[in-house]
Amino acid sequence: MTIATTWTPQSLVEHALATSVADDCVVLVSDTTSANLRWANNTLTTNGVMHGVGVTVISFVKTTDGVATGSVSGSATTQAQVTELVNAADAAARAGSAAEDAQELVGGEAAVDWDEAPVPTDIHVFDAFAPALGEAFGSAGDAGQVLYGFVSHEHTTTYLGSTTGLRLRHLQPTGHYACTGKDSTLTRSAWVGGATRDFTDVDALAMQSEVGQRLAWAERRVDLPAGRYDTILPPTAVADLMIDAYWYAGARDAHDGQSVYSRRGGGTRIGERIARDGVTLSSDPFRPGLECVPFVTASTSSNLQSVFDNGLPLGRTDWIADGTLSSLLQTRHSATLTGQPVTPYVDNLVLAVDGASGGIDDLVAGMDDGLLLTCLWYIREVDPQTLLLTGLTRDGVYRVERGEITGAVNNFRWNESPIDLLNRFSHVTATMPSFSREWGDDYFSRTAMPALRVPDFNMSSVSEAM
Repeated sequence: MTIATTWTPQSLVEHALATSVADDCVVLVSDTTSANLRWANNTLTTNGVMHGVGVTVISFVKTTDGVATGSVSGSATTQAQVTELVNAADAAARAGSAAEDAQELVGGEAAVDWDEAPVPTDIHVFDAFAPALGEAFGSAGDAGQVLYGFVSHEHTTTYLGSTTGLRLRHLQPTGHYACTGKDSTLTRSAWVGGATRDFTDVDALAMQSEVGQRLAWAERRVDLPAGRYDTILPPTAVADLMIDAYWYAGARDAHDGQSVYSRRGGGTRIGERIARDGVTLSSDPFRPGLECVPFVTASTSSNLQSVFDNGLPLGRTDWIADGTLSSLLQTRHSATLTGQPVTPYVDNLVLAVDGASGGIDDLVAGMDDGLLLTCLWYIREVDPQTLLLTGLTRDGVYRVERGEITGAVNNFRWNESPIDLLNRFSHVTATMPSFSREWGDDYFSRTAMPALRVPDFNMSSVSEAM
């Protein structure tokens, strides 16, 4: 797909920087194209391609006691539209008070790829997947099953420029698929999903086969009461939980005594053991298959990020290393409070355990009596001091007896802390690509997780959800 235009993202950046009358300015331009397919009742229903350009202008104005900032975002593809954003950001900065997180802006030069055009995606990314999906519809229909789902692929090319001379560019491919299957009576439901960068690794027939297998497991139904169960959490469910553990790992909140990462008596728990030996939770913008933007892109300031840090380079960060809390989400400002290195947010997450091997089938084979989950949803925080979360199971909770899956059980509401689980699991598999059902669609799709077996997972009540 070719996008005809008389402007470029670089020209929008340069126009904004030249137009601003603030003391300094940072501009972020994101050029995004996306393609999607949706299906229901074993029939493709919609498809489409979209294109959008988002611009964020951050103005910095010196005051008598520091630096005030103003940040304004919007869609813009003309100089006039960008000028409106600049004027609004400049005005907000002039009206603001000094920012607590003020730091010197990041300087630098133009990256070697700065002048390159945005790279769009288009519907042809599904050229191999779509025909196979048609075969999957036929296979599902023959088995008395109906499929519902969607696939989405997106290319976002981000351009960052500042009055300090910094010019950075990054191309981010993001894709995911999700398929829900039901039997002909619509009384059984199963789900599979995953993330991808280019759909060359997504097999529609394998997706349908996995859904069919899960529906077959559910032909026998057993109702169980609430309680603590020996439970296998697949990588999907582990990702659901670890993303929350990551998002709540702000250094400022921990320093202020407001999180599970706060040290009793003051300060953070960095340096304390919070998980079992061998557990490492890390982020790395250059990890193969999970590559993400390698510099800070902050449109607003919060306890997790700072607009003053825009353009800071990112590298691998171990949040938990061999069971010890080694880093928290840290801006340059929070680093001055905690006395720790600057470790900003990175847009991927990996959990690994030393010596772990095998897969879910191995965990099932070794379980005498317990449950296998599919995914979690509607996750909410209950207690920040322990990071106690609550949520529901969804689209398949399966009974395991003597090493075999023997049926499906009802859904549950659960209450657990992901930090507690990192101390209580009894078995673990190798780390593999994963996809969070709760957070992957819209917020955080780049994860790699193991499956965990937890001997006493707390199913606090029975849920009527399918």
